[in-house]
Amino acid sequence: MIGFLLTGALLGLSAGLSPGPLLALVVNETLRCGVRGGIRVALAPLLTDAPIILLTMGLLWPLTERSLPLALVKLGGGAYLMWLGIEGLRCRGVVLTPVHRADSLRRGVIANFLNPSPYLFWLAIGAPTVLDAGRHSGAAVAAFILSFYGLLMGSKVLLAVEIGSVGASLDGRGYMLLMRGLGLLLVGYGGLLLGEGSHSLYALMCLKTSAALQ
Repeated sequence: MIGFLLTGALLGLSAGLSPGPLLALVVNETLRCGVRGGIRVALAPLLTDAPIILLTMGLLWPLTERSLPLALVKLGGGAYLMWLGIEGLRCRGVVLTPVHRADSLRRGVIANFLNPSPYLFWLAIGAPTVLDAGRHSGAAVAAFILSFYGLLMGSKVLLAVEIGSVGASLDGRGYMLLMRGLGLLLVGYGGLLLGEGSHSLYALMCLKTSAALQ
């Protein structure tokens, strides 16, 4: 269970602080409307992610007992995480765009629901991890989901509070170092998934070859 807790924390923190439409809106709304506006945007995943999770879980559930599709999903997830890690290493800050003062939560919900990143994440990483955790225990599933969303939204909420109180920016040295550190961790975790997927494919090929020779 500890492994799923740490995995959720790493992925949640990385997703929470990575440049994207939702993070830019959090910063914009905090600067324009105050901390409450930024927090409302930060909480948008509470309203948008449930149908995304159900959709991706429904797509992957029939594959849980099939080795080849799961190996391919691991390869895809590993490649996606490595791409996210490389993006983190190349991070140069968050570009802010003007937004209207009103409707912070509505804008956050629209930005998150139309953003392809949550769909890609849950299809390639989140749903397979939840299915894997489910083979261990319900507590493992809860540990992953709670740690992921706790860090995903918590990091954005803390960022809004910090920006509102001291006017912190997202192009400073501290933010860059944090994103690069998270990027390295994601590249490492992505490499681990690629290794597991490759090993599973190799084992399947060996089994088929052995069966053909008999």
